[in-house]
Amino acid sequence: MRALISDIHGNLEALQAVLADIRKKGITEIYCLGDIVGYGPNPAECIDLVMDLDMCLLGNHDQAALFDPEGFNAGAERAIFWTRSVLEKGIGPKAEKRWDFLGELSRRHRDEATNTMYVHGSARNPLNEYVFPDDIYNQVKMEKIFALVEQYCFQGHTHIPGVFTDTLEFFAPEEIGFKYKLGKQKLMVNVGSVGQPRNNDPRSSYVTLDGDTIEFHRVSYDLAKTVEKIYAIPELDNFLGDRLREGR
Repeated sequence: MRALISDIHGNLEALQAVLADIRKKGITEIYCLGDIVGYGPNPAECIDLVMDLDMCLLGNHDQAALFDPEGFNAGAERAIFWTRSVLEKGIGPKAEKRWDFLGELSRRHRDEATNTMYVHGSARNPLNEYVFPDDIYNQVKMEKIFALVEQYCFQGHTHIPGVFTDTLEFFAPEEIGFKYKLGKQKLMVNVGSVGQPRNNDPRSSYVTLDGDTIEFHRVSYDLAKTVEKIYAIPELDNFLGDRLREGR
């Protein structure tokens, strides 16, 4: 069995809770689909935990920390510059290892045996393209993306979990009893967000893949502690804490 996590965004409390839940289930193989940093108050600590996972991809916020944010709103941009300053203040081999780790992350991962692709954004643009539930009404966009999906694609980026089919349907986890069976149909599966859920549920989201069964999981964490940390950092907008309470 494999666990798939994404969009941690420097939220240490959420990441610790999710990893504990995964390990409680006896799962040892964990993939991360990017955005370890950005928005949250503990970028270095989250990187340290993710380094030990089986596979990790580059997210757009991770790339922004390495280079410069492009297309970010003002709050997200300030958060990235603060994140970079935190990582730059690190001293010694551990700090250098974090930068090396981020710099070596791939944009996509393929499992040839199962015809499965793993990306942060989409099969067409693995770093930056959003695929939202409403995109099922954008036939041209979805057909172009699905043309690049051999069979299955797991992704994050939007922070909204669910299953997209190549017949232009979207299923939220609640609509399918939090489980979905893989079949011959092409699918894109968004695993949701560990550190900043945006589907009106403040709990962390992740996915497990057991044979041909996908299961969505929600995990509560010490949200108040994370919010308090954000409020205490002037460079992080209070809104970044407020939205955690509402899952938006």
